[in-house]
Amino acid sequence: MPLSSFAKELENAADSIADMSRGDLQIMLRRAALMLRNVAGLPLEPATQDALNSIAAEMKIGRSELIQIVLREWLETNAYLPVRMIDEESETDGSA
Repeated sequence: MPLSSFAKELENAADSIADMSRGDLQIMLRRAALMLRNVAGLPLEPATQDALNSIAAEMKIGRSELIQIVLREWLETNAYLPVRMIDEESETDGSA
């Protein structure tokens, strides 16, 4: 199950906790604990963290999404990944 849909499931459970069985709640909490245990943190210098947080806030995206974008673009620029082709006739949201 993708992380975003699991997060949504947790939010829904929190909204209707009185309606959930103890067993279902227990299963969800164990899955959440397992996911948290398996999260690999990326240690960064404080200045790098501050820069990423500022840019992510400015772009109105999450820090992990920004890291994915930066990493993908670096890999494309250095020929480790094929460059994605952008359809020139497609509309952009003004951040091309």
